[in-house]
Amino acid sequence: MTDTPLYRPGSDEDFNRLYRDSHARILRTLVAVLGDVGAAEDCVQDAFIKAYKAWPRWQPDAPAEAWLHRIAIRVAISHRRREKLRETGSLILHLGRGGADPAEELAAHDLLAALRRLPPDQAAAVVLRHHHGYSNREIAAALGAPESTVAARLAAAKRKLRDDLGVAMPLAELDATPISGASR
Repeated sequence: MTDTPLYRPGSDEDFNRLYRDSHARILRTLVAVLGDVGAAEDCVQDAFIKAYKAWPRWQPDAPAEAWLHRIAIRVAISHRRREKLRETGSLILHLGRGGADPAEELAAHDLLAALRRLPPDQAAAVVLRHHHGYSNREIAAALGAPESTVAARLAAAKRKLRDDLGVAMPLAELDATPISGASR
């Protein structure tokens, strides 16, 4: 991808060429991000639809495929967010039936409450790292922030969570290990 093909914003012919040239790479990226071929195919289709609608406004100051990857990754993150909401809804229904360990329920509630008190950029970084297992580089790409900013957000969030949760929720293992059950 050293020689970037020239594309004209709004040109259907150029968008079709962009689609042909980049579809397989975009799909492989989203399969890696989502870990599910079917979901990745759906997200790629949604991303190309969004890109086509925005094509007349695309600015050729960056490679078209990079622009398309950014759209696709945002679609994949939204997909993951919706899936996690569905999973959370199922978990809430399950917990509502009883039988769960009250101490675990209380700890989960405390952690969720503490996450909600964090600034949104810090909470997003924590969730992407510890729930989804993203690296700092992946978080930076997803949030459109430098890696150093991501590292600072994670460190600040960790301090605030430790202060907020005290000894009830040790966070030492979150330094290097994703939360169990993180999908990758």
